[in-house]
Amino acid sequence: MGQRLVLVCLLYSCIRLGTARCRSRDLFPAASSRLKRSLAFVDNPVFHHSFKDAHLLFEILMTGIHFEPSGEFSVDDGELASLRQTKELEVICENIVPKDLSEILRLISQISQTAGHLHQDDFERTLLTLIYTTQRMANSTSTHQREAWAQSFVHLYKALKQDLMT
Repeated sequence: MGQRLVLVCLLYSCIRLGTARCRSRDLFPAASSRLKRSLAFVDNPVFHHSFKDAHLLFEILMTGIHFEPSGEFSVDDGELASLRQTKELEVICENIVPKDLSEILRLISQISQTAGHLHQDDFERTLLTLIYTTQRMANSTSTHQREAWAQSFVHLYKALKQDLMT
């Protein structure tokens, strides 16, 4: 129980630190372009709004999530999957998180070339992209693919760590 609370607090702190300062570039272009056309009610979705949301995100991640090859996102726990906030997370993961390795490398490049800290939404989406790359790395069939996904994971991790440490 104590370790779980520490992890939730760490996740919350990481997200909140990411909100303190901003970046000038739009790191996730799909957040403003694709969603405005396809989902009129979702302008710029963000999952995290409070400490309670950070705890919920941690709980969802701990119960298990999956990114299907088709791009669909699913949560293993049926009760958590039925929550409104989980549906918002689904929109973010399916429509905003980059799925192509070249898009992820573009994101890494933009993060590394821009001074300052990430907005809350960019930090959250980068964290979800890190989780996506982890699943792709684990599910890769060839050594070459696994190494490419592992490198993107390392670069995303370093970018998030750098954002938190400065």
